[in-house]
Amino acid sequence: MIMMHEMDAIRCKEWRIFPGMSFLNDNMGFKVFMFAHVPLYYYIFSSLDGENNESFIYGFSVFLVIHLGLHLLFLMHKKNEFKDWISWTIIGGTGVCGLLEIVLTK
Repeated sequence: MIMMHEMDAIRCKEWRIFPGMSFLNDNMGFKVFMFAHVPLYYYIFSSLDGENNESFIYGFSVFLVIHLGLHLLFLMHKKNEFKDWISWTIIGGTGVCGLLEIVLTK
């Protein structure tokens, strides 16, 4: 679900509300946002592969819950385009999945 959210984040131009990137124009913001996900995805996928991935999964689950909280915090940002049910189903679903992972595995 987080990968679906990141695809939706491109559609919604999340870099406009992302601290540290909001000053970029849309062309540069898109490029920085897009290419920043290459090492992030590599890290996520490589961390899921292996015997000792439980700590990564727990930490990532905590991140997903925090991520939902950040979207709620920035809900009223004037450049926030995460307004439709599709975006919020994905964002909320991601947070719920993280919370379930935390609760059910500890």
